[in-house]
Parts: sequence; C-alpha cells; structure tokens
Amino acid sequence: MFCDGCGAALEANQTFCSRCGKHLMRVPFGYPRRDRVQEHIRLLGIFWLAVSALNVLGGAILMILAKTLFVRLAEQGAPMFLSPLLSCVAIFILLKAGAGFCAGWGLLEREPWARMLTLILAFLALFNLPFGTALGVYTLWVLLPAESEQQYQALTRVA
Repeated sequence: MFCDGCGAALEANQTFCSRCGKHLMRVPFGYPRRDRVQEHIRLLGIFWLAVSALNVLGGAILMILAKTLFVRLAEQGAPMFLSPLLSCVAIFILLKAGAGFCAGWGLLEREPWARMLTLILAFLALFNLPFGTALGVYTLWVLLPAESEQQYQALTRVA
C-alpha cells in the first residue's frame, strides 16, 4: 500500500504517512458505497406520483365547483369572473399533475429527460404548502447537486 499524497510505502496499520504526514483513510472491503441518487430515486418517483394524484383530485374538484356552484352564484349576483378564473386555475393544477405523473414515471424508468423535468417541477412545488414544499426540498436535495447529474446519467445508461 502507498500514500496517495507522496507515494511513500506504507505498512498495513499506519494511520498517518511517515513522509508527508497525511491522514490515511481505510475503506472497508465488501461494502460498495451507494450514491445518493441511486438510494432515493425510486422513492422520489413514487412521491411524485402520489402528489400528482392529489393534484388531480384537487383540480377535478375545483373544476366541478367552477362549472356548477360558481355558475349558479354568478346568476344570483356574485362576480362573473369567478367561474372562468377558477376553471383556469383548475386547468393549471391538472396540467401540473400531468407533468408530475410524467416526472414520477420517468424517474422510475430512469429516463434521461426525467431529472430536468423533476427539477423544474420541484421549484414550482416549493410554493405548494405543506406537501409540495417537502417534496420540492427533497427533490432538490437528491437531484440538484452536480454529482447527482453524473450519478443519474450513470443510472440511465445502466437501465
């Protein structure tokens, strides 16, 4: 065994290099180090599918309310813009849910485009308290660092 700092020969039980003084780290054999992306990618995909299902539910309920209740309220004197406004919000929520389903499926299938889509959705999810914020922070923690890009690309080549 040799020091990776100066190249001096080392004995098996040394903890410091006798020539340069560098601290020597021992890596146990037989336990491969898993990377963060590999450990969390499946759970992240499942979470995106679950949050997207909740978004579909909320968007559908909002669309039903906009097309029924708020139309009747507008006939009774409520502001006329509420029904179209809530319909647009419901469509936005449903589109976001569709993109979330694509991101979750892409992560589970290790698609090359899924990392970037998921990062974009994670930034949008930060404003959606409480579940969206938690999922956004978790997604950014797993997929945003530079080494995560390399680890994800390695996973896409393997799968």
